[in-house]
Amino acid sequence: MSTINQIPIQTAAKRPGAEGNGSAAAIAVENVHKSFGSQKVLNGINLDVKRGETLAVLGRSGTGKSVLLRLIIGLETPDSGSILIHGQDIAGLAIDRMGEIRKKMGFLFQHAALYDSLTVEENVAFPLLHHKKEMSKSDRAVRVKELLAEVGMEAARAKMPSDISGGMQKRVGLARAMALEPDILLLDEPTAGLDPISSGEIDDLVLKLQQEHQVAFIVVTHDLHSAKAIASRLALLDKGNVVIQGSFEDLQKSEIEFVREFLKHS
Repeated sequence: MSTINQIPIQTAAKRPGAEGNGSAAAIAVENVHKSFGSQKVLNGINLDVKRGETLAVLGRSGTGKSVLLRLIIGLETPDSGSILIHGQDIAGLAIDRMGEIRKKMGFLFQHAALYDSLTVEENVAFPLLHHKKEMSKSDRAVRVKELLAEVGMEAARAKMPSDISGGMQKRVGLARAMALEPDILLLDEPTAGLDPISSGEIDDLVLKLQQEHQVAFIVVTHDLHSAKAIASRLALLDKGNVVIQGSFEDLQKSEIEFVREFLKHS
């Protein structure tokens, strides 16, 4: 463990609590490097998240936050280092094996990414149709109804995405991400573009899902207020490095100039 200005910056293997509660990390990012041509995006970062924990990843635009999510879900491959999902390194996995792992991972895209030609109900049913072919039509309808009720969108089930607000689309996106009962959820800017009331509603929903399902959340966000509200820990990235990792109070106490500037302008 290294220390910068008395704030511990720890690797996935050494962070306190990784063994203490008998729960291994659901996600472990170990010394990961990633470049695109001459542009170095991630420079040997270490992060981990256990089930029942939320890690908020913060940083300016272009610091590699979204690339990190793409690496975790297997859409990109690290140049070096390891990304372990429940202890299995996913780099170089066969497509069919990676597909099986992805079934236990839910993803909420920044703009919800709902299918415009499908109703709210059909959007949520989509992963069930493709990955739970053994599920009967009636059981699928019950599952979709439960998911929409959980995010407060049951009344809008017959509407098209274009007929509901941005905040509602995010709710539907969360319902769809939960359809296969994942134990990992990756959220990319869940409150981006939303008004303060809608942002607060999404934060409350994330906290509710965390409490009821005990999934491992990684939330990439520019929204420090949201991160403070929902996260167990925060990690601040700059120039491909984890500058600091800890509680919001740890960030407030930091003497690191970049951390102080980030908090000042966020």
